[in-house]
Amino acid sequence: MADPPAGWDGERYQRRFDELAESGADVHGEADLVAGLGPVTVLDAGCGTGRVARELDRRGIGVVGVDRDASMIATARRLAPALAWVQADVAVVDLGRRFDVVVMAGNVPLFTPEAERRALVAGCARHLAADGSLVSGFQLDRAYTLEQYDADCLRSGLVVTDRFATWSGAPFATGGGYAVSVHRRAAPP
Repeated sequence: MADPPAGWDGERYQRRFDELAESGADVHGEADLVAGLGPVTVLDAGCGTGRVARELDRRGIGVVGVDRDASMIATARRLAPALAWVQADVAVVDLGRRFDVVVMAGNVPLFTPEAERRALVAGCARHLAADGSLVSGFQLDRAYTLEQYDADCLRSGLVVTDRFATWSGAPFATGGGYAVSVHRRAAPP
Protein backbone atom coordinates (compact mmCIF):
# COMPACT_ATOMS: atom_id res chain seq x y z
CA MET A 1 0.00 0.00 0.00
CA ALA A 2 1.30 3.45 -0.78
CA ASP A 3 2.43 5.88 1.83
CA PRO A 4 -0.17 8.48 2.79
CA PRO A 5 0.12 11.86 1.09
CA ALA A 6 3.18 13.90 2.04
CA GLY A 7 2.69 15.94 5.18
CA TRP A 8 0.62 13.37 7.09
CA ASP A 9 1.49 13.26 10.72
CA GLY A 10 0.12 10.70 13.16
CA GLU A 11 -0.19 13.15 16.05
CA ARG A 12 -2.01 15.74 13.94
CA TYR A 13 -4.27 13.07 12.45
CA GLN A 14 -5.16 11.80 15.95
CA ARG A 15 -5.88 15.33 17.21
CA ARG A 16 -8.58 15.63 14.55
CA PHE A 17 -10.46 12.66 15.99
CA ASP A 18 -9.81 13.73 19.57
CA GLU A 19 -11.41 17.10 18.79
CA LEU A 20 -14.39 15.41 17.12
CA ALA A 21 -14.90 13.18 20.16
CA GLU A 22 -14.59 16.16 22.54
CA SER A 23 -17.28 17.96 20.55
CA GLY A 24 -19.66 15.05 21.12
CA ALA A 25 -19.32 13.46 17.68
CA ASP A 26 -19.54 9.67 17.55
CA VAL A 27 -16.13 8.50 16.34
CA HIS A 28 -16.78 4.80 16.85
CA GLY A 29 -19.18 3.92 14.03
CA GLU A 30 -16.63 1.61 12.44
CA ALA A 31 -16.07 -0.26 15.71
CA ASP A 32 -19.84 -0.49 16.28
CA LEU A 33 -20.41 -2.14 12.90
CA VAL A 34 -17.43 -4.49 13.24
CA ALA A 35 -18.33 -5.47 16.82
CA GLY A 36 -21.88 -6.16 15.63
CA LEU A 37 -20.50 -8.98 13.46
CA GLY A 38 -19.43 -10.80 16.64
CA PRO A 39 -15.72 -11.28 15.96
CA VAL A 40 -13.22 -12.63 18.46
CA THR A 41 -10.29 -11.32 16.38
CA VAL A 42 -9.91 -8.36 14.02
CA LEU A 43 -7.17 -7.14 11.72
CA ASP A 44 -7.34 -3.35 11.39
CA ALA A 45 -5.75 -2.99 7.95
CA GLY A 46 -4.47 0.53 7.36
CA CYS A 47 -5.06 1.25 11.05
CA GLY A 48 -3.65 4.78 11.08
CA THR A 49 -3.31 5.91 14.69
CA GLY A 50 -5.37 2.97 15.91
CA ARG A 51 -8.67 4.66 16.73
CA VAL A 52 -10.75 1.68 15.58
CA ALA A 53 -8.37 -0.92 16.99
CA ARG A 54 -8.28 0.72 20.41
CA GLU A 55 -12.07 0.84 20.60
CA LEU A 56 -12.38 -2.80 19.55
CA ASP A 57 -9.82 -3.74 22.20
CA ARG A 58 -11.79 -1.76 24.80
CA ARG A 59 -14.77 -3.97 23.90
CA GLY A 60 -12.76 -7.14 24.52
CA ILE A 61 -12.02 -8.03 20.90
CA GLY A 62 -8.51 -9.21 20.04
CA VAL A 63 -7.07 -6.83 17.48
CA VAL A 64 -3.89 -6.28 15.47
CA GLY A 65 -3.27 -2.99 13.69
CA VAL A 66 -1.19 -2.76 10.50
CA ASP A 67 -0.19 0.41 8.71
CA ARG A 68 2.66 1.29 6.39
CA ASP A 69 3.14 4.81 7.73
CA ALA A 70 5.73 5.06 10.53
CA SER A 71 4.20 8.20 12.01
CA MET A 72 0.75 6.63 12.28
CA ILE A 73 2.13 3.48 13.91
CA ALA A 74 4.26 5.54 16.31
CA THR A 75 1.15 7.39 17.50
CA ALA A 76 -0.82 4.14 17.79
CA ARG A 77 1.97 2.60 19.88
CA ARG A 78 2.11 5.67 22.12
CA LEU A 79 -1.65 5.58 22.72
CA ALA A 80 -1.93 1.82 23.27
CA PRO A 81 1.48 0.24 23.85
CA ALA A 82 0.00 -3.11 24.90
CA LEU A 83 -1.72 -3.69 21.54
CA ALA A 84 -0.06 -5.39 18.57
CA TRP A 85 0.98 -2.77 16.00
CA VAL A 86 2.79 -3.77 12.82
CA GLN A 87 4.40 -1.30 10.47
CA ALA A 88 4.01 -3.05 7.13
CA ASP A 89 2.29 -2.98 3.78
CA VAL A 90 -1.00 -4.88 4.10
CA ALA A 91 -0.69 -5.96 0.47
CA VAL A 92 2.44 -8.03 1.13
CA VAL A 93 2.69 -8.74 4.86
CA ASP A 94 1.91 -12.22 6.14
CA LEU A 95 1.03 -12.12 9.82
CA GLY A 96 0.87 -15.91 9.97
CA ARG A 97 -2.68 -15.98 11.29
CA ARG A 98 -6.28 -15.47 10.24
CA PHE A 99 -8.92 -13.10 11.65
CA ASP A 100 -12.69 -13.18 11.98
CA VAL A 101 -12.88 -9.69 10.49
CA VAL A 102 -10.46 -7.60 8.48
CA VAL A 103 -11.52 -3.95 8.48
CA MET A 104 -10.34 -1.15 6.23
CA ALA A 105 -11.78 2.05 7.68
CA GLY A 106 -10.92 5.60 6.67
CA ASN A 107 -10.69 5.33 2.89
CA VAL A 108 -7.75 2.89 2.98
CA PRO A 109 -8.27 1.70 -0.63
CA LEU A 110 -8.21 5.30 -1.85
CA PHE A 111 -4.74 5.88 -0.40
CA THR A 112 -3.50 2.90 -2.38
CA PRO A 113 -2.28 3.47 -5.96
CA GLU A 114 -4.60 2.01 -8.55
CA ALA A 115 -2.04 -0.60 -9.63
CA GLU A 116 -1.76 -1.89 -6.02
CA ARG A 117 -5.44 -2.06 -5.03
CA ARG A 118 -5.93 -5.63 -6.16
CA ALA A 119 -2.93 -6.68 -4.04
CA LEU A 120 -4.34 -4.76 -1.07
CA VAL A 121 -7.64 -6.63 -1.28
CA ALA A 122 -5.79 -9.93 -1.77
CA GLY A 123 -3.67 -9.20 1.30
CA CYS A 124 -6.79 -8.60 3.36
CA ALA A 125 -8.46 -11.76 2.01
CA ARG A 126 -5.35 -13.79 2.81
CA HIS A 127 -5.80 -12.91 6.50
CA LEU A 128 -9.49 -13.85 6.71
CA ALA A 129 -10.67 -16.91 8.60
CA ALA A 130 -12.70 -19.33 6.47
CA ASP A 131 -15.96 -17.76 7.67
CA GLY A 132 -14.54 -14.25 8.10
CA SER A 133 -15.70 -10.91 6.76
CA LEU A 134 -13.85 -8.11 5.01
CA VAL A 135 -15.39 -4.75 5.93
CA SER A 136 -14.37 -1.61 4.08
CA GLY A 137 -15.68 1.92 3.86
CA PHE A 138 -14.64 4.58 1.38
CA GLN A 139 -15.81 7.62 -0.52
CA LEU A 140 -17.18 7.00 -3.99
CA ASP A 141 -16.32 10.35 -5.55
CA ARG A 142 -12.76 9.27 -6.23
CA ALA A 143 -11.13 7.00 -8.81
CA TYR A 144 -12.16 3.63 -7.31
CA THR A 145 -15.68 2.45 -8.00
CA LEU A 146 -17.69 -0.15 -6.15
CA GLU A 147 -17.68 -2.24 -9.31
CA GLN A 148 -13.87 -2.21 -9.33
CA TYR A 149 -13.71 -2.99 -5.61
CA ASP A 150 -16.24 -5.83 -5.90
CA ALA A 151 -14.26 -7.24 -8.85
CA ASP A 152 -11.03 -7.09 -6.83
CA CYS A 153 -12.80 -8.86 -3.96
CA LEU A 154 -14.20 -11.51 -6.31
CA ARG A 155 -10.69 -12.19 -7.65
CA SER A 156 -9.75 -12.97 -4.05
CA GLY A 157 -12.75 -15.28 -3.59
CA LEU A 158 -14.98 -12.77 -1.77
CA VAL A 159 -18.54 -11.72 -2.58
CA VAL A 160 -20.50 -8.79 -1.22
CA THR A 161 -23.05 -9.77 1.43
CA ASP A 162 -24.03 -6.34 2.77
CA ARG A 163 -23.64 -2.74 1.73
CA PHE A 164 -24.49 0.40 3.67
CA ALA A 165 -24.29 4.15 3.09
CA THR A 166 -22.72 4.76 6.50
CA TRP A 167 -20.94 2.91 9.27
CA SER A 168 -24.15 3.18 11.30
CA GLY A 169 -25.88 0.93 8.76
CA ALA A 170 -27.98 3.44 6.80
CA PRO A 171 -29.32 1.80 3.63
CA PHE A 172 -27.11 2.16 0.57
CA ALA A 173 -28.55 3.79 -2.55
CA THR A 174 -26.80 3.88 -5.90
CA GLY A 175 -25.42 7.33 -6.51
CA GLY A 176 -24.50 7.90 -2.88
CA GLY A 177 -21.16 9.38 -1.92
CA TYR A 178 -19.96 6.69 0.51
CA ALA A 179 -20.23 2.93 0.85
CA VAL A 180 -19.47 0.46 3.59
CA SER A 181 -19.21 -3.03 2.16
CA VAL A 182 -19.11 -6.43 3.84
CA HIS A 183 -17.60 -9.25 1.79
CA ARG A 184 -17.33 -12.94 2.69
CA ARG A 185 -15.85 -15.97 0.99
CA ALA A 186 -17.90 -17.18 -1.94
CA ALA A 187 -19.73 -20.45 -1.33
CA PRO A 188 -17.98 -23.36 -3.05
CA PRO A 189 -19.68 -24.45 -6.28
